[in-house]
Amino acid sequence: MKLENYVCGRWQAGTGPGQELYDASTGEVVAIAGSEGLDFGAMLDYGRQTGNKNLRKLTFHERGRMLKALALYLLERKEKYYEISYKTGATRADSWIDIEGGIGNLFANASLRRKFPDLPYYTEGEPVGLSKGGTFMGHHILVPKEGVAVHINAFNFPVWGMLEKCAVNWLAGMPAVVKPATLTSYLTEAVVRDIIKSGILPEGALQLICGNARTLLDFVNYQDVVTFTGSASTGIMLKSNRRIIEESVPFNMEADSLNCIVLGEDAAPGTPEFDLFVKEVRREIVVKCGQKCTAVRRIIVPEKYMEDAQIAIGKALTNTPIGDPRVEGVKMGALAGKSQVNEVKEKVQMLLKNSTLVYGDLEQFEVTHGNKNQGAFLSPLLLRNDAPAIHQEVHQIEAFGPVSTLMPYKDLDEAVEIAKMGKGSLCCSIVTYDDRIARDFVLNAATHHCRILVLHRDSAKESTGHGSPMPLLVHGGPGRAGGGEEMGGMRGVKHYMQRCAIQGTPTTITAITDQYQYGAAYKDGGKHPFRKYFEELEIGETLITHKRTVTESDIVSFANVSWDHFYAHTDATSLEGTPFSQRVAHGYFVLSAAAGLFVDAAKGPVLLNYGLEECRFTKPVYPGMTIGVRLTVKEKIAQEQKEGEDYRKGIVKWLVDVYDETNETVAIATILTMVRMKEA
Repeated sequence: MKLENYVCGRWQAGTGPGQELYDASTGEVVAIAGSEGLDFGAMLDYGRQTGNKNLRKLTFHERGRMLKALALYLLERKEKYYEISYKTGATRADSWIDIEGGIGNLFANASLRRKFPDLPYYTEGEPVGLSKGGTFMGHHILVPKEGVAVHINAFNFPVWGMLEKCAVNWLAGMPAVVKPATLTSYLTEAVVRDIIKSGILPEGALQLICGNARTLLDFVNYQDVVTFTGSASTGIMLKSNRRIIEESVPFNMEADSLNCIVLGEDAAPGTPEFDLFVKEVRREIVVKCGQKCTAVRRIIVPEKYMEDAQIAIGKALTNTPIGDPRVEGVKMGALAGKSQVNEVKEKVQMLLKNSTLVYGDLEQFEVTHGNKNQGAFLSPLLLRNDAPAIHQEVHQIEAFGPVSTLMPYKDLDEAVEIAKMGKGSLCCSIVTYDDRIARDFVLNAATHHCRILVLHRDSAKESTGHGSPMPLLVHGGPGRAGGGEEMGGMRGVKHYMQRCAIQGTPTTITAITDQYQYGAAYKDGGKHPFRKYFEELEIGETLITHKRTVTESDIVSFANVSWDHFYAHTDATSLEGTPFSQRVAHGYFVLSAAAGLFVDAAKGPVLLNYGLEECRFTKPVYPGMTIGVRLTVKEKIAQEQKEGEDYRKGIVKWLVDVYDETNETVAIATILTMVRMKEA
């Protein structure tokens, strides 16, 4: 089968002979990949002119619903991908991480849409006052970049590697050109074929290159974003591309790193933590044959537990049948290809100059139902380095396979220093039931790791484990790990957007952001806003209420109803040395009284009070003071109609500005109501 590339809206095979790709277990030819004849410049132009324009006009909510629909579509077809994934050497469990983990990223980012407005752009952070009189202010907005996200992915996760990145750039409003590693690109191609066939994405949102793409980066520009996952040496070469430098193209690198796991001194043999530690180490060596950028390469344990750890890990690894992952009972499949096996063996030999092989064998091991000679099989390997501070190859050389090295530490400070010797990693774990140990380790080691997992008996059942990056948390790492941040919830989405400071009057900034800014001109809605449907309300529309004078009886009654008898409200003799000159009204009474002033009691489009986002009490309210309210439509967020609901609705954020007889604000809050939409 000759793989095709998806280019400028059509499928196209390379014009040359291409590269043969092999089944990792049998050595049989699976496919031929090639990219000869492709016009990379035209691909990027097509993405910018077609894909970008189609995506950037959609709102975050529309893009999020698109991701959800795509996730559901792919999930229905997952069994097809599992069958193909076996050819990469992955077991069903390995493929679950890649296939359903990748689809899970689509779901997670689809849900993230609720953190953004129902607009194509995002207003970030708090407004900044820039003038004494309040007529000049600043804010920040983020808009989708006008380029293409170019994703250069590694061979180990042909599905997850694509979907975890594309989910983020699609939500941000940018199209993608995906370049998977050629070795396993046949699985990526199968998924992309279904994505294109679904018609869920707008035209130009996704393009695919299965073969070589060495000159691709020569055509990027300053509006594009490049991400890379793979070896640090390759990443450095790509990041040094002249075009990347000249155009200041954002380059996010996630490089393979020397991740570590630390056993706490309290986690002695026989404790639940020791058993969890052994289980986690075994999993990190065996899963995907250790071909994970997050896999544990360095096992750091108290020197008094070295023998126990070595024996326990070796015993755990013996229960790992190796072979063709299609055969029931196989726990570890093959590496992605023979070239990977040779590279791992070469790196292991370099490590063995100052380490000892204490479990496994580079040549003598049993393979179940697979061609040991033609397949890409390797035994799990456990090395031991008793002087990691002296023999530092273990902190510099990575064997990207089922290989990890055991090493000792004397105290927690030394454990931290050994962990840091890897010069930056994607993740680190510490197994301890002592929160003091966890705190000291995390605070001192965090500079060198993107993510630190604290594992113990209380979290074990629900923990996602050492090697599982989560879509809504950052994934990347300092130093050797590449210095990038991939994913990370809203942080990841913003990577594909341009932040711009905007300045002007509050009224102008309100018009630009579609969010009411304090001090902007009010709009007269003509009738009470609670009598209006969601679509009828305008940003800036304001109700000026009638007023109410606060009495001592109000304060006493509220104290009795709420049971809040705080001295400042009930005991005038206890106010010396406080900010109050007399008994003060409860802040929540002021807010409740404000609601009494602005609420329209009759049944109408407002369905319910949805909550309170922020509230500040800025000035004491004493008996005899008179308060009024300015109620302003601050922001509107349309909601999806749920199955079984017979009406459509949205959330309206209101600015509640409570002021006194001097026109000075005494309380300010943002409340939310659910408001019905008109019948469709």
